[in-house]
Amino acid sequence: MSEQRSIKRLLADWGAAHTPTPPPVYDGPDVTLSGFTEKSSEAGPGRCFVARVRPTGDGHPHIGKAIAQGAVMILAQRSPAEVGVTVPEGVVWLQVADTAVTLAWLAAAWYGFPSRELVMIGVTGTNGKTTTVNLLYSVLRTAGYKTGMLSTLKAVIGEQEEALELHVSTPEAPVVQRYLRQMVDAGMTHCVLETTSHGLAQHRVTAVDFDTAVITNITHEHLDYHGTYEEYARSKARLFEMVAASQPDPRKPFPVTKTAVLNRDDSSYGRLAAIPIPLQFSYSLENPAADMHTTTYTTDPWGSYFEIEVNGQTVTRPYTSLLLPIKSKLLGLFSIYNMLAAAATAYTLGIDPDVIQAGLQAVALVHGRMHQIQRGQAFIVHVDFAHTPDGLDKAITAARGILHLTEGAGRVIVVFGSAGLRDPEKRRLMAEIAAEKADLAVLTAEDPRTESLDDILAVMAQGCRTKGGVEGQTFWRVPDRGQAIYFALTLAQEKDFVLICGKGHEQSMCFGTIEYPWDDIMATETALDAFLDGRAMPDLGLPTFREIGD
Repeated sequence: MSEQRSIKRLLADWGAAHTPTPPPVYDGPDVTLSGFTEKSSEAGPGRCFVARVRPTGDGHPHIGKAIAQGAVMILAQRSPAEVGVTVPEGVVWLQVADTAVTLAWLAAAWYGFPSRELVMIGVTGTNGKTTTVNLLYSVLRTAGYKTGMLSTLKAVIGEQEEALELHVSTPEAPVVQRYLRQMVDAGMTHCVLETTSHGLAQHRVTAVDFDTAVITNITHEHLDYHGTYEEYARSKARLFEMVAASQPDPRKPFPVTKTAVLNRDDSSYGRLAAIPIPLQFSYSLENPAADMHTTTYTTDPWGSYFEIEVNGQTVTRPYTSLLLPIKSKLLGLFSIYNMLAAAATAYTLGIDPDVIQAGLQAVALVHGRMHQIQRGQAFIVHVDFAHTPDGLDKAITAARGILHLTEGAGRVIVVFGSAGLRDPEKRRLMAEIAAEKADLAVLTAEDPRTESLDDILAVMAQGCRTKGGVEGQTFWRVPDRGQAIYFALTLAQEKDFVLICGKGHEQSMCFGTIEYPWDDIMATETALDAFLDGRAMPDLGLPTFREIGD
């Protein structure tokens, strides 16, 4: 936010936009802003300090520091008296019901409501969001549409790419709106936006005018934040409720019908299908009652093959039926599901079948998703982002399925951890899944943060034992992630499948409050090179590294 805006101008623009949420009433003095911040240390002159209220913290106790830093405006949910702050002359105090909601709409007003000038597609779900976003982006680009993309990996605007912050999901509202404005200014007509449960629950995308909502699946995840599975599922449903509540905007570059793309095989189907959206289109692996399903499918070490059948009676199209073969380098049934979600979305947008086919087949790899590492070894090695119970289950199942298609099926060896300060139930669940579904498991670090890594690994070890795991025979604890990967390679025999799960594309690992540089793909390549050369695993800079013999 390098330019300046007055608060009264922003509120007036918000009101003139006829949004579902009206602006708060404000009759105080005007003030010129240079931007918004939630960090009191950044609340200098011209800045509005936003006192956000989250399950993990409350910004209100930091208002005094923000004022001392020179903030000219405070956006709060409580009055100065309730906070115990004296507001000096020249500082505006705007009290609202929800600072996150207000910030979302003010940010949209700041950038001129850019999502109203884009065909907006939101993709949500527990697993498969990033891959589905990349697939759909490829199809839209193949169709000739100027398309922007915002995922957990990066923002893509035309030929420009920008990596996002470490451990980011959906960026905060001002960042989302800034990227959307850049897309509009660069001539983009479409945007595919990965929409996480945190982004929805924290109103980061509340002021985005979505046209299509896409679900991959809803499984156990983020209960540390949402509290219950029901609340987690409700946050995902918000994307569909937003589409249902919005009206077609004449500023859209193409006429669009508000659409829901639903996974008929997922437990979320009934809940989401009950939300009244003008066009609902479902996909399924095998269920012919879905609007789109596969008639045949297979996956092997070289990719996937399936045929899509569409029931043309459900959508107004120039043809009544469709049988579309897809041959992809992406592996596993979950990849087929992701391709179905992308194909179903593209179909509802009116994209021709041959373009859908070409766009899907053009995606050979999504960084950190079943990412194969080949350095001349006699066994298979993949790095995957699977960091949830369902994701780990599907990754191991995919590896097992690939092995069964190779001559002389080998074993699945999985390396994974469970993050600190996150849903602790995952530790047990993921360990149980590994003990049941994999042959061997190596338990290691995955962002322990301020929790004890030894305690996390102890819970995971107990989870393995409850499903018959024997420490030292079927599972091991190796705290350093680099050494854990190396150790798994020493266990591998010809035709085995070594699966490194949990970090995928991420570029750091958090111990305490420090983010250490970390790349699972680079670490696995380094470990393989050392293993094949007969060398020990080198120190990759994590505080858990121990020299052999220590």
